[in-house]
Amino acid sequence: MKNIFIINGSHPFAHSGGKFNESLFLQTQAQLKASGSFLIKTTQVGEPYHIKEEVEKFVWADLIIYHTPIWWFQLPFGFKKYLDEVFTEGHQNGIYKSDGRSRTNPHLNYGTGGMMQGKKYILTTSWNAPQTAFSLADEFFEQHSVDEGVMFGFHKMNAFTGMQFLASHHFYDMEKNADVPLELKNYKNFLAKVTEKGF
Repeated sequence: MKNIFIINGSHPFAHSGGKFNESLFLQTQAQLKASGSFLIKTTQVGEPYHIKEEVEKFVWADLIIYHTPIWWFQLPFGFKKYLDEVFTEGHQNGIYKSDGRSRTNPHLNYGTGGMMQGKKYILTTSWNAPQTAFSLADEFFEQHSVDEGVMFGFHKMNAFTGMQFLASHHFYDMEKNADVPLELKNYKNFLAKVTEKGF
């Protein structure tokens, strides 16, 4: 059986209650448990956690599933804090050993010191922005996709640890024009397709 670690990066702040990402988080657990093919561990960053235990979850997992809203074109501050704390604790503890360079040639091999080779991750993000803000010429994101634009650094962070990107699914216009049942149905199909292929 494969090990899957599911993270809900959302937490309440101001007008953001985190309900949609909590629904995704719960649906992901239910769907994967129902398959009978996976062992599951979870974290909600809005709840108390122990940093060393979180490192152990990353080391244990074959697949990490990140769910996060996007606030001001970044991860929520609580999720960023979680990643900073956990990945830093993971230095020499299963996440990364170094930045990959050597003192004899410090100009090459940066980003190759990860310890999580063979592990993969899935990313979901939810946005107020419509999809056309990313895809149309002269719109806000200048035709840069979520993965190539705002989340580029997030993907590089995971690559630094040695993990491989498996797939992403993004939810657009979730504040003003969301059809939540349809979005959850589409996500269910996405998750089934990705996990049925194996990883």
